[in-house]
Parts: sequence; C-alpha cells; structure tokens
Amino acid sequence: MIPLSFSQLRFWFQGEVDGRDESLNTSVVLRLSGTLDTPALAAALQDVVGRHESLRTLFPAQDGEPRQQILEPDDAAARLELPVRPVESAALERTVAAAVDRPFALALELPLRAELLSLGREEHVLVVVVHHVAFDGWSVAPFLRDLSVAYRARLAGAAPGWDELPVQYADFTLWQREVLGSPEDEGSVFAQQLAHWRRALDGLPEELALPTDRPRPPVASHRAAVAPFRLDRQAQGRVREVAREQGASMFMVLHAGLAGLLHRLGAGTDIPVGSPVAGRTDAGLEDLVGCFVNTVVVRTDVSAKSGEPDFGELVRRVRAGVLAALTHQDVPFEQLVEAVNPVRSAGRHPLFQVMLVLQNNATAAMRIPGIEARMMTEGRDRSVAFDLLFDITETDTGLEGRLVYAEDLFDHATAERLARCYERFLTAAVADTTLPIGRLELMGHTERQALLKAGQGPVHPVPEGSVPLRFQEQAAASPDAIAVLCGDTRLSYAELESRSRRLAETLQGLGAARERYVAVAMERSADLVVALLAVLRSGAAYLPLDLRSPDPRLRAILDTARPCLLLTDPSAHRRASAWAQAYDDLTVLALSDAERMPGTGRSLPGNDGQDAAYVMYTSGSTGRPKGVLVTHRNILALCADPCWADGTHGRVLAHSPHSFDASTFELWVPLLGGGTVVVAPPGESPALSIEQAVARHGATSAFITASLFNVLVAQRSPALGQLRHIWVGGEEPSPAAVRRMLEDFPGTLLTNGYGPTENTTFTTSHRFRPEFAARAAAKPSMGRGLANTWVYVLDGCLVPVPVGVVGELYVAGA
Repeated sequence: MIPLSFSQLRFWFQGEVDGRDESLNTSVVLRLSGTLDTPALAAALQDVVGRHESLRTLFPAQDGEPRQQILEPDDAAARLELPVRPVESAALERTVAAAVDRPFALALELPLRAELLSLGREEHVLVVVVHHVAFDGWSVAPFLRDLSVAYRARLAGAAPGWDELPVQYADFTLWQREVLGSPEDEGSVFAQQLAHWRRALDGLPEELALPTDRPRPPVASHRAAVAPFRLDRQAQGRVREVAREQGASMFMVLHAGLAGLLHRLGAGTDIPVGSPVAGRTDAGLEDLVGCFVNTVVVRTDVSAKSGEPDFGELVRRVRAGVLAALTHQDVPFEQLVEAVNPVRSAGRHPLFQVMLVLQNNATAAMRIPGIEARMMTEGRDRSVAFDLLFDITETDTGLEGRLVYAEDLFDHATAERLARCYERFLTAAVADTTLPIGRLELMGHTERQALLKAGQGPVHPVPEGSVPLRFQEQAAASPDAIAVLCGDTRLSYAELESRSRRLAETLQGLGAARERYVAVAMERSADLVVALLAVLRSGAAYLPLDLRSPDPRLRAILDTARPCLLLTDPSAHRRASAWAQAYDDLTVLALSDAERMPGTGRSLPGNDGQDAAYVMYTSGSTGRPKGVLVTHRNILALCADPCWADGTHGRVLAHSPHSFDASTFELWVPLLGGGTVVVAPPGESPALSIEQAVARHGATSAFITASLFNVLVAQRSPALGQLRHIWVGGEEPSPAAVRRMLEDFPGTLLTNGYGPTENTTFTTSHRFRPEFAARAAAKPSMGRGLANTWVYVLDGCLVPVPVGVVGELYVAGA
C-alpha cells in the first residue's frame, strides 16, 4: 500500500471534512484562438495523464486510512474524456465557475477533468480542473509544457517522444517518510523541526487585527474576490537592488513590505504571515506534476528595539525569519498546527490570516502551432482560506499583484484601498530604505486631502462675550417666554434673569469672583438652573457635585478645586456641612437662605470669553478624579453650532446630573437660543422621569445615554415617539436598538453624538438615516466634527491612517 504524502493528506482530510469545499480545486483555463484540432488536444491530454502518475491516481480509504491507487495508463478508469460544448460569451464566466466548483469523488474518479468550451469556429476555452491532492501551483508549468509537446506530436500523427521522468510522485512519497522519520522519534528530522516551530511560534497572536468592514462570522464562508495592484518596472528593479544590498531575496523584500504595511494598518508589532513553499527540494522533482506544496509561517517583529526600525532593518529581520522557516519547511502544516495548538475557530485560518505568494518559478504557457493560447482568470479566486492573500507574479514589465480577499470581512472598495496602500508603501520603502517605516506614505495626495477634509466640521462664527451676556440678550428680546419648566414651576426669561441676578449679587458679596469656584451640590430642579446661572453672573465658575457620588470622591474634588462657596439645597445641606468642616475657608450656603438675603445693588463683573465657566471632574485614566475646565467661549461655540437650528430644540429635556457634561447641552443650548429647559424632577427611575417630563411639558429634544436608550427602545417607551429629536451617546448605541428605533418611531430624528468632556460635550455627530435600518451589518458612525471642529484618526507617529484603519482620535478647533 502506498500512503499519501503529507501534503496530500492535508487536502484529502479537508475533503473528508467538507467534500464540497471548492477551495480544494485548482484550475488551468486557456483561451485558444485559431484553428484547433480537438481530437489531437484530447489525445494530448490523455498523454499527459499517462506521463504523470499523480493524475491517474485514485484515493480509496480503508478503515479511515487513505492510500494511493495508481492506475495503469491503458486502464479504462484512467481514460480522460474531453467533452465539447458551445457557450455564449456572456455565459462564459458563469460556466467556467460552475466547472471549477464541482467537487471530486477521489476514491472513484481521476483527480483531473477537462472540458472544451466553444465560443465560435476559431475561439475555444480549455478548462482543466484538478484537485489539489494531485496538483500544486508549480505543476502548471510542467503540465502545460508537456501538453504542448504532446499536442504537436498528435498533430503529426505520432505519440510524444519525451524523455522518461526520473521519478514519479509515489517515489517522492516513500522517500519523504523515510527521510523525515516519525514525530515520536526525538532524534528524527521531523521531531527536531517540530521543536523549532514550537519555539518560533510560542505566544503568537491569536488573531491578526485587520481593518475589516464587518465582524468575523462564526464560520467562514471562504467566498473571495480580487483587487488587482501593480508595481512598475522601476519599482521592481529597486526591489531587486534592495534584495542584493541586504543579501536577501526578492520575496524577502516583498514580505518586509507586507509586514510593515500590516503594522501600519493597526495589526500590531508581532506580524505572522503565511507563505507556501514549493517542497521540491530535489532537482528531479522540478518537472513532476503533483502536490508538493507546504505552508510555513514567517513571524516578523516590527517593534522599536532601538528606535523605530527603518525598512532596511525590517528586511534583515524578515530575512532571518524566512531562512529559519525554509530550514524547517518539511513539517506538514497540519502537524505544525497540532504542535503549536492555537485557539481554534471555524471563522479564521489558524496561526495566520494573511498569506504572501510570489510566482517566480518557470513560466507557465502553452505553445502550439497555429494557436494563440492565453491564460484566463475566469473562475479563479472564488474561494480563499485566508482573510487576505497577496499573490504577486514577476513579469518582464513589473510585478503584477492580485489581492484575494474574504468577502465575509471586506468590501471591494476596502480591498482596493489596501492594495493601493501596499503599492505605495513598498514603492516608498525601496526608494529609501533608511526611512523609519512609520514615515512611509500609505495614501496618495488626493486621498489624503479628502480624508483630512472629511474630518472637518463647518466653519461658523462664534459669538463674543460670555454665557450671562448672551442670556441677558435673550431675556431682553423675549422676557415673557418660558425659560424653565419643572413640575408645577414655570420661570419666564424675565423671572430667571431677576432671580439669578439677585443671587449673583449675594454670591459676589460672599467672595464669588473671577478665577474662583462655587461648588453646587443640589438636586435637579428649576432652582438648580437659577443657581448655575447666578454663579456665572457673579464672575465665578461653577463646580458641580454629584450627590450620588460617595463622600471620599467629593472630598477629593473639594481638595483640588478649593471652592470659595458651597451652594446647596435641603437634600444636600447636612452632607455639605460635614464636608466643609475640613476647610477653614469654605462657606456652605443654602439656596433658600441666599435668596432671602437682600441684594447688594452692586454691578456684576462681566466675564471674558476665556474665563472659566465650570469645572467638571471625570474619573481620569487612573481612576482618580480629574478636573476639566471649560470656558465661556467653549460653551458659546457649542451653542452656536448650526446643528441646533433645525427647529427641533425648542424645548430641551434636562435630566442629566449637572456634573455630567450633557447638562451643558441641556441647559445652555435652549437658554442661549431662546428655548425652554424642561427639567425632569429627580426620581428613582430615569426612564419614568423622562416619560413624565416629556408627556407633561412637551419636550422636543433630549440627550439620552446609550445604555438608557437601549432600554427605552426595548420597552418601546412612548417618550421616544413624542420627542422630535434624540441625541444618543456616552458610548456606542446598540445597532439593533438604532434599527428598531428607526423602524418603530420614524417621526423622531436620531443623532449619535460623541465627545470627551475636555471638548465641551460634543465633538462629532451623525444623523441616522432611515436606510440604516435595512443594513443588518451596519455599525453606528461617529460622524463628522461639529462646527469649528477638526477630527483626525492618527497612528503612533501622528500620521493619518487610511479609511477603516484603527488609530487614535485627535481633536482640534474651537
């Protein structure tokens, strides 16, 4: 019994697991133009099958163990048919694809079949489909060379007179097992190579982070498509020069370019890339058709060991990795996977997800008299086992590339972008190998400018002055308009102006002034709005304290901000008095007491736009409270944004704690725009307090945190339909909740708002359109910058990253 080679076992086993996996088939498709002798071609194909045992081998299995059953050339079961059928040009690609996709029954039929498609009297397409168990990429050249010799001979009425092959595939199979030995034998070549791979791949990343368009599915479909790319002759020549300078091969330079690119695309610094090796380690195997190919993993460290590596250094690192891989290339990939034992997933290829192939072996061509034969790609690359396959062919005019990509993960536009990035990165890298790889350009000028422009918000004038000044202008213009609604309380602009002015005078008399802080520890109410505006009118900045926070956090805030006053209501007065005992210079003042004090009648100081308006404390990256100072101009810039001028923000719901930056939008956008603040009274259920405030006072817009939004949508809260515009943020909203919101409440506008506290509530915004609901895989976008805001996604070298690539968000502007 002749066993299977290790490479054959790999493909045979895949076929047993999934017999309909079209990735197990490979094809040679030739467009034949000219007068074709069909009987001669059929005879020539039979001659080639007779010459190469691998093409007339069946693979039956006994007790689950497969073997090679080699048929004699004159055996009826070794007879290859060449059916001929007419095909319309429009149906050619579909017909070829169907032929390639049809699986083989390896135990019963030859691993090769052929079909001749007739497009006309002198136009034919020869489709040869071979199972990978009998054929690899190297085999194409000897197959076509032998087919050409046989066809010419049959035209002359003779059998081909080629030299006998020095060995057949079965000889290689037996030799391979004898030389490598058993993996259980510690002294064998097999065991020694396995030990190398265990060391080399220890700690390998579980999955390479790539700029995908969609999440990885639980089970990969292997559907593929192609994006072409090309490096011209000049770049090809420079790749050769760099290879000579570094004592490397062209493949090593191309591999260094790919490793560097993947690093720049956000894949990290530990970059595993797979590559096929021909496996023909003896000259006697070069003219043989068969399955010799194996797969190795080249792991490249792209990290900065002593400064960021330049491309020359990267080539040297790749060279070392490739040489080590080639030295230990005999271990079958499946055994390597078993030895390393990575976390398995049906959704991705194990050990690596990106493969690089350089086709620089013997030129594959069919040369026969009277016929122009041209290789075709129809039906190729319909399936891929990897996320990305960079397939490069060396030609006389340059390097022709094909990026074969998994349609599960990438859109065609993204694949085209990645292909262009590789072209640019490698061209720049070989032009000057001393440049750090972080400085090599990934985008063309037009693409870069479009990307920078995409992050720019509209330019819009920011009013001069301060928050109190802008409010006073609104109060003077519409004194009787309702400024605040809260339960049974209604405050007109005139009433809010009067109360806040008197309270400001009192605060000023007690020490409030510019460059000082007044802490405000109060429940949400109409009085809270009066208090915050009064603090600003006194010249001071307010320091909001969240009564839900534990005392140690609030004391830490007071320790660092050191306010001059602490303004409270009955709900907080006792706690605040306890805090104040630690400070000799902190006065605790109840709002009710302050409003009973007579006004001083003194003029209030004006505020400069650069004066502090408030300080809000975030947790900070360390978990310790971190104060963020926001100026009057910052607030005016937010409130002047044209996005509020769509007519939906006439009555804004205020339900956020005043220590949360969403309150900036809830209070100052309506009050500086002539609208109304609808204050939701404090309650145990945020959802219920929102619903009650909306139903009672007709709020038209609201900001809702993503977590609360998801709950309200799930509950189909009536408030969602009563509001005219909802801003959602704080974190990414659930895509399912967004879709359901758009479907259930089509009359309510929905905007995703994002922004750190440091940039005054909102930095970017995105209005969801109805079509989002129909796109099951869509994710909520952060959108574009607000007015006078610029946003950029940059890598670690502060270079803009291409679309779809993960980076850090940088913000600039007002």
